[in-house]
Amino acid sequence: LINRLSIFITMEKLPNDPAMLVSAINMFLRDEEFDSLDALCFCYDRDPAKLKAYLHDNGYYFNEEQKQFKAIIKGQ
Repeated sequence: LINRLSIFITMEKLPNDPAMLVSAINMFLRDEEFDSLDALCFCYDRDPAKLKAYLHDNGYYFNEEQKQFKAIIKGQ
């Protein structure tokens, strides 16, 4: 519980840098801090559709099945 609280205390907002943002979101979802992208976005007052669009414009897509952002690989 203390480790989880320290993450929330030290990260009062999500990073703006796309790579750092993807890393933070994937960590939160992987470590089950949040059960969905929607829940994470609600906590950080972000619109899920706008977040997905921003990251898509920066080379990432959200894999719903795996609940994580992944890099878009051109040609596949």
